[in-house]
Amino acid sequence: MECAEYTALRQGGDNHRTPMVVLRSGVLETEQGRELKVHVPFCRVAPKNDVLKIVRESIPFIAVPALLGIAVLVFGFWYLTILCAIIAGFMAYFFRDPKRVPPSDPNLVVAPADGRVTRVAPTTFIDNAPATLVSIFLSPLDVHINRSPIAGRVLDISYTPGKFLMATNEKASAVNEQNALIIQGEKVTVVCKQIAGILARRVVCWTRKGDNLALGERFGMIKFSSRTDVILPQNVKVTVKEGSRVCGGVTIIGQIA
Repeated sequence: MECAEYTALRQGGDNHRTPMVVLRSGVLETEQGRELKVHVPFCRVAPKNDVLKIVRESIPFIAVPALLGIAVLVFGFWYLTILCAIIAGFMAYFFRDPKRVPPSDPNLVVAPADGRVTRVAPTTFIDNAPATLVSIFLSPLDVHINRSPIAGRVLDISYTPGKFLMATNEKASAVNEQNALIIQGEKVTVVCKQIAGILARRVVCWTRKGDNLALGERFGMIKFSSRTDVILPQNVKVTVKEGSRVCGGVTIIGQIA
């Protein structure tokens, strides 16, 4: 079952199916505009034959404790080997890169990261036009891959050194170390910020200025606890609320008017 669009059975019907579109977690809307509350998984499960990948930046974080564990085992410190194995296993889990299937509708905006929505508030765009800020907090247990919220071209990438306040702090968006991407789509232009937190000390961006990104395509990651902000223009109807859990590249956070 896909998270963005699928065919659902109408209650009381045997074989009659009605096309529906997910607007927000647990809510569907029929083509006639009627809403129906159902249980919807917020991520599409990858097929069983898909291999779970990890990003290449994880190699030193996994290799160091693994090799250290082997070394101490030679000297008989098996309990330290177990500790090193646990650390290496956590690092492999942290740097996981699961496959995601984004929605097919080009008029949808998806979450740029996994985590919890901590803030949905009015703000201003790069040209001082009214806009909406959606902030997503990533805990150390969340997937830390960043994905493009829309399909479009990267107009600019700007890195700003700064502080390392708690990612949930409202000031973090302005004063913390961050990397901001301006992505121009066919109908909208959005700003996506990778913001370092108190544990995250490095922002990684794999894309470059001028690159084209598909909806939900990977463009970078933030190591350890962090925050991702996306600034949406007025013609995007935000469909998530503070406290919502989102899945990067899959969960719909806005609809382009």
